[in-house]
Amino acid sequence: MSHHLFLLSPSDTPLYSLSHQSTKQGASASSPLGANLPTWSTSPFSGRMSALAGAPNTAMQSAGLGGGAAGGQDRLNALRMVANASLDVLENVVFRDNGMYLKGLDKFNEWTVSAFVTAGNMKFILLHEGKNDDGIRGFFFEVWELYVKTMANPFHSAHTPIRSPVFDHRVRASAKRYL
Repeated sequence: MSHHLFLLSPSDTPLYSLSHQSTKQGASASSPLGANLPTWSTSPFSGRMSALAGAPNTAMQSAGLGGGAAGGQDRLNALRMVANASLDVLENVVFRDNGMYLKGLDKFNEWTVSAFVTAGNMKFILLHEGKNDDGIRGFFFEVWELYVKTMANPFHSAHTPIRSPVFDHRVRASAKRYL
């Protein structure tokens, strides 16, 4: 099961992103869209369709391109597009709800979008498969705590990309623990 985290500033500028493969098994709500797509090895669109669907392309993997720059970049761009599209729904929900943790905010194919919005309007968006509400809530609160500690660092400017290896290591450890 995979998880993709995006931290966005109040002006929706991306500050940090993380892709995490979980070894824990969760209950998947539906089958992936990529499993239903035909495999057209001669079609120029086969790699793009499976990348947009979120499923790995078997033709690209057999050629050694599955984890390569082109296939991985297409998948990352598709995930960014899904996270960005969920911002409209997030703004509507935040406008009428006071909660910080918003579970199951949006759904795109097999991806469920959960979000966490701080009082300063920082948005933490997590794309995930399956259901793990308690783990996701704990993960969001721990990432929030790490974010606050990073902002308290006098050498880090607010609303700029987070490039700290310590922050990255701790977020990855938290993802391993909760997701």
